[in-house]
Amino acid sequence: EIAYYHARDAGGLDQLIGECPAIVELKASIRRVVQVESTEGGPPPSILITGETGCGKELVARACHYESPRRDGPFIEVNCAAIPANLLESELFGHERGAFTDARERKIGLIEAADGGTLFLDEIGEADLAIQSKLLKVLEDQRIRRLGSVKERRVDVRVIAATNQLLEQRVQEGRFRADLLYRLRVIHFVVPPLRARGTDIGL
Repeated sequence: EIAYYHARDAGGLDQLIGECPAIVELKASIRRVVQVESTEGGPPPSILITGETGCGKELVARACHYESPRRDGPFIEVNCAAIPANLLESELFGHERGAFTDARERKIGLIEAADGGTLFLDEIGEADLAIQSKLLKVLEDQRIRRLGSVKERRVDVRVIAATNQLLEQRVQEGRFRADLLYRLRVIHFVVPPLRARGTDIGL
């Protein structure tokens, strides 16, 4: 459910195999995004990656990290669909000792662990509304508070989210926050399925 990557060879544009126009343009877009990050400074814009299951959204997320100035920082992946909602909050934000019954020791959350790097939220459409609200605050303020703590901590994290769902539809159904979608979709990459990529099938 959770993965940590620190080596440069774990991702990059060379991992995006394909020569069809859609993939060439996708790679060019990624290059433009990381070049802007290199010159602007400050918190980098969030990225939303959409596409069907198996189309390579994780590879795009890794390329955005390992081609960027954050390449030497951590790349931490969290599958929001694989962790129960009551555990996901503690995993993301951490907790202080005694915050709940089983919290015997202080634990740093994954958002803090991603400081200086990238937090990749896979299957973001599966996150429940309570977690969505807390993630929105992180995107707005770049601050987190561990469970059971009264102290906020500043973090420097790029958030990349991915989903195979239509988030606009989930917003209409009341299952996804419109303001979170707005914050996540500052940059939007759509990854085409292999069947739409012509000669890339052979590659």
